[in-house]
Amino acid sequence: MAQIGIDVSKDKLDVAWLRDSDTLKVKTRVFSNNQKGFKELIAWLLRQTQASIEDIQVMMEATGIYHEALAYALYEAGAQVHVANPAHAKDFAKSLGRRSKTDRKDSITLARFLASRSHRLWQPEPQEIRHLRALLARLEALDKDIRREENRYEKAEIQRVAATVLTYIQTVLATLKQERERLIKEIDDHIDGHRNLKKDKQLLETMPGIGKVLSVELLAMLRSRNFTSAGQCAAFTGLIPIAHESGDSVSKAPHLSKTGAARLRAKLYMGAVVAKTHNVLIKGQYERLTNRGKSSMCALGAAMRKLVQIAFGVLKHQTRFNPQVAIT
Repeated sequence: MAQIGIDVSKDKLDVAWLRDSDTLKVKTRVFSNNQKGFKELIAWLLRQTQASIEDIQVMMEATGIYHEALAYALYEAGAQVHVANPAHAKDFAKSLGRRSKTDRKDSITLARFLASRSHRLWQPEPQEIRHLRALLARLEALDKDIRREENRYEKAEIQRVAATVLTYIQTVLATLKQERERLIKEIDDHIDGHRNLKKDKQLLETMPGIGKVLSVELLAMLRSRNFTSAGQCAAFTGLIPIAHESGDSVSKAPHLSKTGAARLRAKLYMGAVVAKTHNVLIKGQYERLTNRGKSSMCALGAAMRKLVQIAFGVLKHQTRFNPQVAIT
């Protein structure tokens, strides 16, 4: 099995083939981060390793959007693709005692990280989920633009600027809001156009605390990866409590890991606020925690985590929410 590490940047790919993990003998090469470079990379790997494409393992980091096209190209070619959490790769590099950092050394470190243990294979998102996530990302950008223009309008009013300036801002705001309405309709039409997405959304909305907005966000997250457990979903969403204790002298209050999308956590927070009153399972959990002296924020964090776990169970078993069963 040929093990390859690739450090991805905007314009180039630093590639390292770990020829021998014991002697750390490597061969390196640099390619362009574009479709032509991908073809040259695959041809070079096949020629150098003399392995079939199915026997080539590749490790790269999740670097914003710059790794995605490469991951798809290698996956479609038949290679075994792994995409590492940058924090995990960084911790591995620290464990090797690395002091300097270059793109070439990073690619070698990724190849060694790949060889150090087994890793989960990367799987591309289903096309309908990929499109849904793109629409949601655009909606988030529009919401930010609308808030900025509203803040500008409020500031302009306070400063008593010329009426024409207020008119310009109002015109931009009206256009943005119109575009937002159009985009929401497109999201709804996209979900309605895919039977599996429509059914999943309906199942999620059977949970008190999960409405139209949160159900779409959860749907996009839960179907973006092949999650194997409810706990894995909660960890991916950044809702796992992190403890910090050492002996008798260090004992800090646990806090949420807050990895993953902040946008989803913000919407889950509002869902948890509703669920602690209207969802019998969340309400019972919230009251037990606060009666034990936990703060309301701590109890809401647990409610957010519980919502994700129940949502995972609802979709996994394709069944409506039932507080008597509450499968996760």
